[in-house]
Amino acid sequence: EVILLKPSTLMNLSGKAVAAVSAFYKISASGILVAHDELDLLPGTARLKIGGGSAGHNGLKSIVSCLGSSDFVRLRIGIGHPRDKQLQIPVADYVLSRPSKEDQELISSAIKKALSCISEIVEGDFSRAMSVLNEKADSRK
Repeated sequence: EVILLKPSTLMNLSGKAVAAVSAFYKISASGILVAHDELDLLPGTARLKIGGGSAGHNGLKSIVSCLGSSDFVRLRIGIGHPRDKQLQIPVADYVLSRPSKEDQELISSAIKKALSCISEIVEGDFSRAMSVLNEKADSRK
């Protein structure tokens, strides 16, 4: 059984919604998958990570705080960092702005790749999902 949650809270308060659903359905932190944007990954990149810190991501901080655990699985979708593009704007402004057309295409591609291994993720076969997500694109194609 899979429960899909799109919190209606502000992203920085998303932990409240995640914790409420977790408590109601008696789902442990390790049974939760959080899909989120990731500044530390380039657009077009998706990675799976089990546990860990928040890396300054306020939504993840909220989830960790409200769950009392960081042991959930994260599907990290790369959006890049403004410094990678030599942009002199605050990170908050960058993450709240629309991506360029090129970046949006790359982000959409990463999401499609992640969806191609969603069965493995849901079934807990994280090593297989990670191998799919970590595959390098064949430059000959």
